[in-house]
Amino acid sequence: MTAQAQPRPISESKRSIMKTAAQLFAEKGYGSVGTAELGAATGHGKGALYHHIRSKEDLLLDIMTLYLHDLLAEAGTILSSDEDAASRIRALSLSLMQAVVQDNAEMTVCFREVHALSPERRRDVLRLHGDYFRLWELVMNEARDAGRLRPVDPDELKAMLGMYFYAFLWVGPQRAGDIEALAAKFSGIVLRACRKD
Repeated sequence: MTAQAQPRPISESKRSIMKTAAQLFAEKGYGSVGTAELGAATGHGKGALYHHIRSKEDLLLDIMTLYLHDLLAEAGTILSSDEDAASRIRALSLSLMQAVVQDNAEMTVCFREVHALSPERRRDVLRLHGDYFRLWELVMNEARDAGRLRPVDPDELKAMLGMYFYAFLWVGPQRAGDIEALAAKFSGIVLRACRKD
């Protein structure tokens, strides 16, 4: 399975393993966590663990891609709405900030450990990021064509999305009650940066 394929349904047991593994990988580094430690932390013996994860690298890929698939699905729903550009940007901002806060360990692992994947799998993860970028680009281009926002080139958009994604460094689960306010601040920055003069 490549990262671009739609993910298979994930059992609650596997989701629990992924959440625990993401925390361990974020705290200690992927290379420093062995399967014995992972088994002990999840309460699974080696056989039961491998029943759920196939391999440690497969687990790493799943951790890196599940939140991206979720973001893509949510962005697709937002783009299919009849909302105006500003409302779509606010909705995309909220969706992305929820991921930064609620999937903070997964995002940390994705950005810090992507080098641990095989080259093909690393390209798959980067493709998912590219797919997500293109959805934001579509919203920006539609807003430009409708005369709502100024033209925004890809470098500017990458910089703005970087503001969101790298917030994992300073925004964590302790901000769960603050997600909507954070999202409003970030979307406000985007909208002010892109408004027509």
